[in-house]
Amino acid sequence: MDAPNDTQRIPPHSAGDHLTLTINNIAYGGDGVGRVNDFVIFVPFTAPGEEVEVELTEVKKNYARGRLMRVLQPSPERVQPECKHFGECGGCQYQHLTYDAQLRLKHRQISDILQRLGGFSDVPVDPVVGSPAPYGYRNRIMVRSQWDKRIPGLVIGFIRADNRWVVDVDHCPIAEPALNEQLLEVRRQPPPKGGIKMSLRLAPEGWDVPRDSFFQNNFHILPSLIETVRARLTDAGARFLIDAYCGVGFFAIECASAVERFTGVEIDKLAIRSANRNMELRGASNGDFIVGPAEEWMPALLQRFPADRTTVITDPPRVGCAPSFIQALLATRPAQIIYVSCHPATLTRDLKALCADGAYRLVRITPLDLFPQTQHVECVADLRRT
Repeated sequence: MDAPNDTQRIPPHSAGDHLTLTINNIAYGGDGVGRVNDFVIFVPFTAPGEEVEVELTEVKKNYARGRLMRVLQPSPERVQPECKHFGECGGCQYQHLTYDAQLRLKHRQISDILQRLGGFSDVPVDPVVGSPAPYGYRNRIMVRSQWDKRIPGLVIGFIRADNRWVVDVDHCPIAEPALNEQLLEVRRQPPPKGGIKMSLRLAPEGWDVPRDSFFQNNFHILPSLIETVRARLTDAGARFLIDAYCGVGFFAIECASAVERFTGVEIDKLAIRSANRNMELRGASNGDFIVGPAEEWMPALLQRFPADRTTVITDPPRVGCAPSFIQALLATRPAQIIYVSCHPATLTRDLKALCADGAYRLVRITPLDLFPQTQHVECVADLRRT
């Protein structure tokens, strides 16, 4: 009988097998990567260089996933997590690593994604700007209630790392202290049933933000984020600014003094109402805000200002920019695009589209760690018209 080809490849192991392997790297998403011969095994909550014992939980044709059983040889960068639920709760992936190791890891992951998915091999990626508060920084958390029939009883907390059950949590170390007080209050007066989501958040000082509108989740690193965006804006020398997906006007208002005129556009009506209030609160008077889809408004906005003197800041949702938004930018060619993103993969996809055929050049990327202890990272990408 002929040996099986790649399409008929039989995995060398089965679910339930126990293996000893060395972790070589950490993939974006937080899983450690080990190999048995050429067969890849992903294991969460591990560190590069560690020798570990794992139990395989899922086996596919070309890879498997495993559960960490024991660390046989720990990494020198392994530390004791601050949360007793780490590894069980799905909110954090990196509490077992020193903070310096987390920053280096995220830098390497961003560089790898840019090269592997986008073909950007020579773009300067700055060192990741660390958060002044690696713990106690989140100003918004989503708490869930669930009737756990295994207890039985009502639990309040966060979704588990390995299934859809809710972990019962009375304290979250990455949340602001005031949010943990709100969490305790929810637990003292729990919802009447399971299946209810409760958004707990703190209002940013000096900003008007509707309860369900977006605002950056880490107040402590916001000065560095604004400093980065303003530095790229002033370096390009643009005199006009369009803030797409502007939310409550955060970037437009913080950068208003660096330009002659600005316009922000956002589909959330309540957010735009707040943006106009924030313009007054923050003393900005050289701009305006428009309600509507950014992709529909871009052609008209890019006719309002001369393209060769205009910067577009875009901070879209995790799914990235709509294809029609990308096409509008390519059709009108503003001098600079500053793309702010919390998802390196969708960011890379959109950067590749914008740089296709030499329309734009990716000048620089500055990552900022708005999400310590987790897989997520914010990036500020600077594109210039060629």
